[in-house]
This record gives sequence, C-alpha cells and structure tokens, in this order.
Amino acid sequence: MIKPLLDITNLEVNFKTEEGLVKAIHGISFSVGKGETVAVVGESGSGKSVTALSALQLIPQPPASYPNGNINFTKKDGSVIDLLKASAKEMQGIRGNEIAMIFQEPMTSLNPVFTCGMQVMEAIQLHQKVNKEEASKRTLQLFEKVKLPNPASMLSRYPHQLSGGQKQRVMIAMAMSCNPSLLIADEPTTALDVTVQNTILQLIKELQQETGMGVLFITHDLGVVHDIADKIVVMYKGQIVEQGSVRDIFDNPQHPYTKALLACRPALHSKGKKLPVVSDFLEVENEKWKVENENPNPNIQIPNHKSPTPLLQIQNLNVWFPEQKKLFGKSSSYIKAVNNVSFDVYNGETLGLVGESGCGKTTLGRALLRLVDTTSGSILLNGENILSKSSAAFKQQRKDLQIVFQDPYSSLNPRISIGDAIAEPMLVHQLKPNQKKAKEKVMELLEKVNLTPDHFNRYPHEFSGGQRQRIVIARALALHPSFIVWDESVSALDVSVQAQVLNLLNDLKQEFNFTSIFISHDLSVVRYICDRIVVMNKGQIEEMGNAEEIYFSPKTAYTRQLLDAIPGRTAQVS
Repeated sequence: MIKPLLDITNLEVNFKTEEGLVKAIHGISFSVGKGETVAVVGESGSGKSVTALSALQLIPQPPASYPNGNINFTKKDGSVIDLLKASAKEMQGIRGNEIAMIFQEPMTSLNPVFTCGMQVMEAIQLHQKVNKEEASKRTLQLFEKVKLPNPASMLSRYPHQLSGGQKQRVMIAMAMSCNPSLLIADEPTTALDVTVQNTILQLIKELQQETGMGVLFITHDLGVVHDIADKIVVMYKGQIVEQGSVRDIFDNPQHPYTKALLACRPALHSKGKKLPVVSDFLEVENEKWKVENENPNPNIQIPNHKSPTPLLQIQNLNVWFPEQKKLFGKSSSYIKAVNNVSFDVYNGETLGLVGESGCGKTTLGRALLRLVDTTSGSILLNGENILSKSSAAFKQQRKDLQIVFQDPYSSLNPRISIGDAIAEPMLVHQLKPNQKKAKEKVMELLEKVNLTPDHFNRYPHEFSGGQRQRIVIARALALHPSFIVWDESVSALDVSVQAQVLNLLNDLKQEFNFTSIFISHDLSVVRYICDRIVVMNKGQIEEMGNAEEIYFSPKTAYTRQLLDAIPGRTAQVS
C-alpha cells in the first residue's frame, strides 16, 4: 500500500484563553496522497486554517497546545516525520522546501520594502544554496511559468505595484521555487475576481500535474473546488462532519451542514426566494423553511421600468486619470477608468454593476457619490446635476447618498464603539437632537440588522466579518438614504454568511425603499439580488439588460467569459 504524502491522525488543537481551554480541533483524521488535491471546506471558525497551520508549526505555543494526534509527512527522501514532534531545525528544512504554503492575502505575505524578484530569490538561495545569478535566472523562469505579464520587469517591481492576481502569482512562484512535495493553499482566491480566480485555480492544477505534488486546498466555498479537487473534507466547529470524493459530496451529501453549504449559493435560487442558511439545515425547522419559501418572497418587488422617472441619470460620464506627463506637468495620456458611460437607475431598483478588477465599476460607484473627481459628463439625482453643486451645497445632500464598502473592518474606526460609529452620522447631519435620541435609533437599527442592543458598546475587533458588515449596513441606513452603493460588500464573506447578508438586504430594501447599485465581480450573486445588470469592460458598458437575460442568455463574448469563469457553474446550473 502506498504511503500517503500527508497523514493526519486524531489531531487535537486547544487554545488557552482567559475563560479556560478552548478546543479548536476535535480529533480529526484525513490524508493527502501524492498528486492528489484534497479540499478542506468550512466556514470561518471551522478549524480548517488551524489544521493547515498546525502542519507547519505556525501556531505559537502558547496559546496553542497539541496534546494528542500525529501529522506524518513523507519527505522527498522517503523518510517519514511527525510534523508535530519535529524540532525547529527540522521544520526550517521542511517549510518552503518540502511543504510550501500560499496564504489568503498576498499583500500581507509579501515584504513591501523588497522587490518581488528579490523575495523569490531569497527563498531559492535559502534552500538550494545557489548564487545570486542562478537564483535570478530561476526566478525569471518561475515568473514565466506562473504566467506573469512581462516577467523580466516583474523582478524589479514592488508588491504595491501589482494587482491582486499578480501578487498571488508571485506567491505561487515563491511556493513552487523549491519543488515542494506538498502545497497548502489557504483561501488563495477568496478576494479575487472570478476570471482571475479561475486562472489561479487552473495554474495550481497545471503545476500539480507537472510536478506531481499533493495539494491541500482550504476554502469556504464548495463551488470553488468542484472542478479541481479529488476529495473533499467538510469541517464544522473543529470536527470533520463528512469526507469523500467530489462526486459523492456534490451528488449525495449526507450531513446537514454539507447540504447547507451547497444550498445557500445564490446561483441555485430564483430571484425573490429567500436563501437558506446553515441554521435552516441544522434545525428541525428546515422542513418548515422549505414550505414557507416554496414560492418567491412576496415582499420582494421588481419595479416596472416603463413608466417611472429615473431617480439617477448618468449621462456621458468620464473619469480619467493622468498616466504620463509632458514638460511643465501637462498630461500626455490618460487612464480612462470610466469612459463615456450612460445609464439610468429607477426608483426602488437594484442595479448590478459587474466586471473584472480594473473595469471601472468601483471608480464609477465612487464617482456617483463624488468620492472621486469626474472629468466630464453629468449625474442627475431627481433631475438635478450633483456635479454642478459646490462642496458646501452637496454636503447637505450627502445624507441621501450612502456607500457600503467591501472591507467593513477598514471602514470602522477601531477606537470607537460600534454604537457611537452608527450614531455619529445622525448627529453630524442633525437628524437627532442629542446623544440619547441617537442611541435609541441605533438600538432600533441594530435589531433590524439582526444584532442586539448589547453590542452597542463593543468595538469592531470583537465582531466576525459578517457581523461587521451588518454594522456598516446599519450605519448607512441611519440617515435614511434614498440611494446606496454596495461596493463588493459580500465578496469576502463565507457563502453561508453571504446568504444571511443577501437575505437581510432584500428585507431592508422592502422596509426602507431605497434604490441601489450593487457592485460585484460575481454574476451569480448579482443576478440573484438585482433587477437589471450593467456589465463593464475597460471603462465602458459592454452589455446591459434584465438580470435573468444577462445571466442565462448573454449577448457578448466578455459576459460569457465572466459566466464561464464562475467556479462550479456547471454544477450550479445543471
């Protein structure tokens, strides 16, 4: 019998806290074979990343402790080592050389003060004892292998000069620099556009086929691994609840939690139908939920766009950024982030804005709120051009126009309690006469976004990602805006948490009757939540129409490309 490359047996991981011992991993067991891709899937807090970090001894002890279990790894020379019992010196020879890891956020993994080329060269020289010239040559070959554009110029570029997808390719090049036997990929595509995500997944698969390495792929999205994994391990609250082949998991899931992860993806549900969440499947109420949601949610109304007057009219809008400058500082060329864009947004409508990174969708969304300067064109709100108003005059109108950003943590001041953060805009715009009245309104808003009044005095770091997103939604609603821009506001969330937030948005839309633009790179989410879709490509409108028509019958090759790049879409629409 062939020895597995990585064999985890009865692993337990505990954390020492002020409240006592917290068990993060409950005696889990699974293996990864040579040339095999095993996906570990679960929500945040399920223990999947702790499992991977334990294999490389990357969790400090304390607070972590490993009282039981084994993680046996077969090295390149055929010997087997228990990674939990390996010495610091042994682990130094294993990390990077025998086992490589790609982390979720490449910007925090790359050193901002060194060039990308130098960082990969350092890894090569550390483990392979070659000179600088040879290391540079191998780095260039790796950059070519991971298909970075203009690989030679990438050697001298710094991380901040690269896009998210390019930074992730640098991390893959670094991981592959010593031909590891095992690659651990920890959420490597979570925040990437679907097209970039698809190319990264295919790249990992190609490199695996070329080298024969095993891959341990960690993700919260079962759809991502449908086309690349051989085996799936589903984790929930530190335990493995189910494991098996991809076909078995997708075609015949056994555990309610696995069924929940598969069911809560928006692509599987028609517009207006409430998305299921994990609790629906883990409780007896599941059958009740199915009956109640047999038909589309009657609260969700799709507006008739034939007669009403548009709330917002965007006419020949341009946002250009200077690229090169001539003598005396005059620009000779421009990056046309938004190029002659025109469309209307109707009262009560949710309009989807879709495209890859760099297509101009976020710039357009911010231009609508005058958060970036426009070059030309007009933005009419209720027939009045907001671009012609002075800053002072527009300030009075700001309360009607709100935005919810992708990263709620960076949107909140870490030193201000969330109650004060929600109350602040009401006091600034004098919607409430005093702190007491503002606090009463905050309590009401917290309950509307499914939080509790007890959360008022807590700080942002004390909440999960999904809870923080609810907090910034409450803050946006505090001013009763007529128009909201949702800028990638669910893209980084677990699929189950994403379902909760999308359900919340549908409920709030009915109650507050706001009009909105929903910006995303994921057409399956946009199709579920939006009435119409505008597809953007290189600053221009590629296609525009009814959400269902765009999703199921796209007219342009670019839109079809975006749809084809959705991981596991064949499983979603079949």
